[in-house]
Amino acid sequence: MPPLTCFNYINGQWVPAKVRETSQSRNPANSSEVVATFPLSTSADVNAAVEAARKAYLSWRKIPAPQRAEYLQRVAQILTKRKEELATVMTREMGKTIAEARGDVQEGIDCAFYYAGEGRRLFGQTTPSELSNKFAMTLRMPVGVCALITPWNFPVAIPCWKSLPALVCGNTIILKPAKDTPACATLLVEVFQQAGFPPGVVNLVHGVGPEIGQDLVEHPGIDLVSFTGSSVIGSQVGEICGRIHKRVCLELGGKNAQIVMEDADLELALEGALWGAFGTTGQRCTATSRLILHRDIKKEFTEKLLEKTAQLRLGPGIDPKTDVGPLISSTQREKVKKYIDLAREEGAKILLGGDIPKDSALKSGFFFEPTILDHVTPQMRVAQEEIFGPVVGLIEVSSFEEAISVLNDTPYGLSSSIYTQDINRAFQAMQDLEAGITYINGPTIGAEVHLAFGGVKQSGNGHREAGTTALDVFSEWKTVYVDFSGRLQRAQIDNRSVTEN
Repeated sequence: MPPLTCFNYINGQWVPAKVRETSQSRNPANSSEVVATFPLSTSADVNAAVEAARKAYLSWRKIPAPQRAEYLQRVAQILTKRKEELATVMTREMGKTIAEARGDVQEGIDCAFYYAGEGRRLFGQTTPSELSNKFAMTLRMPVGVCALITPWNFPVAIPCWKSLPALVCGNTIILKPAKDTPACATLLVEVFQQAGFPPGVVNLVHGVGPEIGQDLVEHPGIDLVSFTGSSVIGSQVGEICGRIHKRVCLELGGKNAQIVMEDADLELALEGALWGAFGTTGQRCTATSRLILHRDIKKEFTEKLLEKTAQLRLGPGIDPKTDVGPLISSTQREKVKKYIDLAREEGAKILLGGDIPKDSALKSGFFFEPTILDHVTPQMRVAQEEIFGPVVGLIEVSSFEEAISVLNDTPYGLSSSIYTQDINRAFQAMQDLEAGITYINGPTIGAEVHLAFGGVKQSGNGHREAGTTALDVFSEWKTVYVDFSGRLQRAQIDNRSVTEN
C-alpha cells in the first residue's frame, strides 16, 4: 500500500504547510514500511488555523445546539461505514492489534452518537430567586477556539473524546495529532469534512509537539487547551496556560494497579491481569503496571500468570492471531529496556520476558517480550514510574489494608482495580482507593464514553473527559437574572426585614 500524503486542513481546505518540510510515520511492526508523510508545520500554519477557527466561531456558536448535533450524527454514520478502513490504517501506523483498532474506532462512533444526543440537552438550571418577580437560570456558553493536542495510542478515540463535546457546545477546534499517527488523524478529519462542517470549524495542523504544540498553547487566539500525554509535559502545558489565564484540561499518566485478594475468583482475576497489563502492549495510560497480590494466593496466581503470559503471541497487529503488537518506536522500546535494567539493579527478579525477542520474523519491528517482574517493592522506581510498555510488577501484601496503602502510594491516581468476593471490601475500596476510576472484579482498562474519565494527583488537573463532565470543560456557565418587578431589588438587603439585622 503506497504511503498516504497528509496535509493540513485549514478553513475547509487541504493545504500544504507554509514551509515544505515533511516527516514520515512508519509501521512499528515493520519499520521499513512508510505509512504516511506529513508536513512539519510552523507558527505560520498555526496562525492560519487560528484565524480560520476564530472567524468560524462567530457563526458556529449561534447555530442551535440541536442543529450542531446533526453534524455529529453524520460523523457517527460515516465512521461506521469507514470503520474497517480506519482500523486497518491504525494497526499499520501505531501497531495495536486489529481487534483493538476496531474497538478504538468504535469508541469514536459511540462518542459521536452520545454527544449528538447531548445537543438536545446541554442542560442548564432554573432555580427560584430569593426576590419576588425575579427569574434565575444558568446556561452553557461556548468557550471559543479549542486546541486539542492528542497522543498516538488512541488516534481516533481520544480526538473524538475531545472534538465532539467541544463542537456540540459551539466551539471551533484545531487538532494537533501525535507525529506518530498523522494518517489516522487525516482520515478522521476526512470524516468531519464528509459530515459537512462549515469551513474553519474543524482544523488540523500536523507537526511535532515541542514546536507546534507549544505554539498552540501560547497562542493568544486559543481560548482552551485540551492535552493528553505525559505528566511531565502536562505540567509544562499547565504552567504556560496558568500564566496567561488560559483554560486547560490535562489527562496525564498513570501507575495503575490491580489488587487480587485471597477470596478472589483467580481465573477471572487472571484474565483481567493479562488484558490490563498486555493489551495495547501496555501502552495505555490505564494499563495495569502493578499486580498487588495477597500472600495466600500469590504463588498460585503467579504460576497461572506465567503460564498464560508465555502463550501470548507477538506479531504484527494486522494478523488476527496476534495478541501483543509492537511498541510504537525504537525510542519507546529503548525506554522499556532501560526500566528492565533498572529493575534488576533495584533487586527485582525477571520471571518472564525482559528483552527484545530473538525471533527473526520480528526483527524489523519494535517488539518487546511481555515481562513479569517479581520481588518488586512499593518504593522501587519500576513501581512508581510510568513505563508504558508490556511490563507488570508483582507486589506481595498480607492484608486488605496493606493492599489499599500500596496501591495509593504513587504520585499517580488514574485507574485502579480490586478482585474480591467480599462486598464490604469492595465498597471500602471504592471509598479509599485514590484514583479517578475504580473497577470491582474488572481490569484497570475498559472506559466507556458516557462515564467520566480522568484521575487525581499527577494523573490530571481535576477535569474529566467523556460523559457529561466533558461539557463542563468545553462550556462556560452563564448565570442569568430576569427582574420583572419594575423596581430596583437588592438581593440580601431588600428581602430582609430591619428586625433581622
